[in-house]
Amino acid sequence: MKELAVIQDFLGYLKFEKHFSDHTAKCYGADLEQFTDFLMGEHGIRPEVLAGSGGGNNPSPEVANAQSQNRVQIEKLLIQADVQAMRKFMAYLNERQYTKSTTARKLATLRSFYKFLVKRNVIDSNPVSTLKTPKQDKKLPKFLEYEQIQKLLNTPPTGTWLGARDRAILEVLYSTGMRVSELVGLNLEDVDFLSEVIHIRGKGKKERICPIGSSALQSIQHYIEYRNKRMLNDSGFDSKVLFANKHGKRLSTRSVRRKMDKYLLEAGLDPSISPHTLRHSFATHMLNNGADLRSVQELLGHQSLSTTQIYTHVTTSRMKEQYEQAHPREISATPV
Repeated sequence: MKELAVIQDFLGYLKFEKHFSDHTAKCYGADLEQFTDFLMGEHGIRPEVLAGSGGGNNPSPEVANAQSQNRVQIEKLLIQADVQAMRKFMAYLNERQYTKSTTARKLATLRSFYKFLVKRNVIDSNPVSTLKTPKQDKKLPKFLEYEQIQKLLNTPPTGTWLGARDRAILEVLYSTGMRVSELVGLNLEDVDFLSEVIHIRGKGKKERICPIGSSALQSIQHYIEYRNKRMLNDSGFDSKVLFANKHGKRLSTRSVRRKMDKYLLEAGLDPSISPHTLRHSFATHMLNNGADLRSVQELLGHQSLSTTQIYTHVTTSRMKEQYEQAHPREISATPV
């Protein structure tokens, strides 16, 4: 409910005090809108009451007053929601077969929202604090083998400026393990060719310095040659941005995904692979080659070591597969 001041205050807090991205704040807002709609349905309030009845963009004082009263009523419902309302909402999501991960995310949104209300002295206690997050099904992250990585990296045509850019993008994602959101936020000055490191602005505006491989640096240099020539002929080109779109503006995460889909298809690889798979591949290959977990945590920008530990399960699972392939008779001869 974008019209509710309390939600707008919360979203502003996420963006300006917690430094969440606009995308993340938007997701929190959508979750709160769904919960507000649920509460309105529970109390027999129709969604159109927020729009009033008639008046267009310039409603009469009577209509404007009615809209204001309706917002106050609905905002009160949201603020005063208790643990029972939360449980009903969880049951509502379960009935509609939402996944455990989605339900957990929505519960996390509500937990953060009511924690914010407690912090602002709007309510005395957080009604979500006693609710347990649904236990998640553990899924091992998907990653690419070395041969598949090479096949993908060699797909973009490096004889054009966009092809050179795309090759550099794939190289950087795999060489550093950075998130796509971090990649599109890179500026030209963030690449230190002399020290062979790259400056990354991660979640919550936390910065880290990550080593970058020589192959990725060569791809960036090759792309920059094309980029600089393009910039000379385009007065609107953003000279600060590292990876630009065809209009000379900062590339979007969606564009990176579309390019990845294109090259996966051309390389004959699994189309369900995402740019984030390159991050998983980076972490898995680092551990396979002897890197310690704490170093990988730092390189990935994970706040908690437990987040990085999922990759130890990947490497262990992979070792078991290799062992079984190398010792088929021993496995089959093992007594039951």
